Amino acid sequence: MTTTSRRRAAAVGMIAAGSLVLAGCAGDTGAADDGRLHVVTTTAILADLVRNVAGDGVEVTSIVPPTGDPHSYDPTLRDVRDVVYADVAFSNYLLLEDHSVVTTLDANLPDGAPNISLAESATKYAAEVIPLVENVNLDTIWLGLRVSGTGAEHGATRASEARLRVTRVEGPGRLAGYLTETFGQPRVYFDSGDGFDATDGYTRDTATLPTDAHTHMSWAFTEPGVYRVALGSDLVVEPGGNPVPLAETTVTFAVGVDPYSVPGMAGARVLDGGHADVTVDLDDGAIVLQADPPAGEEPAAGSDEGPDEHDPRHAHVERLDPADTVVSVPNKALAPVPAQPGFGFLGRPGEQIYLLPQAVLGKHVHGEIDPHLWQDVRNAQAYVEVIRDTLAAAAPDQADQFRANAETYLAELRETDAYVERTIAQIPRSRRHLVTTHDAFAYLGRAYDVDIAGFVTPNPAAEPSVTDRIKLTRTVQALDVPAVFLEPNLAARSTVLTEVAQENDLRVCEIYSDAFDDRVTTYVELMRANADSLRRCLR
Repeated sequence: MTTTSRRRAAAVGMIAAGSLVLAGCAGDTGAADDGRLHVVTTTAILADLVRNVAGDGVEVTSIVPPTGDPHSYDPTLRDVRDVVYADVAFSNYLLLEDHSVVTTLDANLPDGAPNISLAESATKYAAEVIPLVENVNLDTIWLGLRVSGTGAEHGATRASEARLRVTRVEGPGRLAGYLTETFGQPRVYFDSGDGFDATDGYTRDTATLPTDAHTHMSWAFTEPGVYRVALGSDLVVEPGGNPVPLAETTVTFAVGVDPYSVPGMAGARVLDGGHADVTVDLDDGAIVLQADPPAGEEPAAGSDEGPDEHDPRHAHVERLDPADTVVSVPNKALAPVPAQPGFGFLGRPGEQIYLLPQAVLGKHVHGEIDPHLWQDVRNAQAYVEVIRDTLAAAAPDQADQFRANAETYLAELRETDAYVERTIAQIPRSRRHLVTTHDAFAYLGRAYDVDIAGFVTPNPAAEPSVTDRIKLTRTVQALDVPAVFLEPNLAARSTVLTEVAQENDLRVCEIYSDAFDDRVTTYVELMRANADSLRRCLR
């Protein structure tokens, strides 16, 4: 008897032994002898993709039921039987499925049967992945200070210093800019909480940097709203010498509110990610925002380009006029005031503030890859290509049929992608804020220009904390969202989201991430339903 045969025989025995709990399982064991290719998937979404490629001549089963939660599902003996009799297996992996699902698959799949992780394999077919961020505050813009240019026309040398001062802050709360030094103590550059003193040249609210220097720093805001920060700069050519005035400007921050709806800033460029610096340009005598270009784009025409010696990842930069730019501080930037000594200027320990954190080189910490790739239809197309080629290799006599089925289905997915994009585009940009149950929609947000404004917990299996609830409440209030979105299969476990919605008189609308229900039973229906729900509830 072969290893595979022994394993299958053992599974039949296990099912028979468990027949009182799983009635009918033992009677199904002959299904594997029908001559068809047998495929097992971990989730119903993957099973639907496989069926569209495989056609009626292939038996496809899913370990997690259509309405089940892959994050917490516990496999049954029947699931073991399905794995034992499988010729091919497809999982999503990247820690989407509960560990028990993965171990059931890996421990019971026959030797030699292809065991494909679609999320990982799809990158070879142009699928794009998004890293999960261990500290969501680090997934905001990194905003530092910089001095550029030589200042040669002013006689500047290596001993010269540029000074950047804050002279006024207009906004609903307090603003502080500080650097956390090597041993954890803050060095405050400016703080609107103790006022601004022009009589001493704003000494307490001035940052001093050598020529051609750069520093990372943190920016903290105590309340949501729009802040307008007035800045001035000068150059001290020689120690003790008279400063040479350079420039003044105002930088606008949208803190916890929609950055595309700031009064007087229609059409402004929004900085919401990457690396940027408030930059004193010694040669042009200006204060500009020097920033990474948007992902996948070259710097705009007329912008300056040059290497960033502090971080080799940023090989090119743009120069932006602060008058036409809004710096976004999103609700995910909410963080507690540190309990360590020295941070009292931010408030009481544990109080929530909005924080753009100091970017330390090499410390933009990511966790594992976000596993919900299919929320971007183009990634689902890559899944289909992996499935097509895997099935063709497993059953060469059916390869032509698999390829024909895949081409038909890929055409349908292209139409679906266009439909989702077209439908969501009908929502005004200032209202495209998604607040939902768990962090499963980053791919939808990136692909279709939706702001993932908030979620109860990163993982639906985790219990939300008091801080999670506070962040969610402040998010919906600050953005004035009309609705929050709930996954039908998680309704029983989503009391925090529904309670916050009731307290703030918000609609609760449906959205699908990992599972189906009795109305949405295919992947195409899922993506179209999500687009329709977003348009209906946000527009």
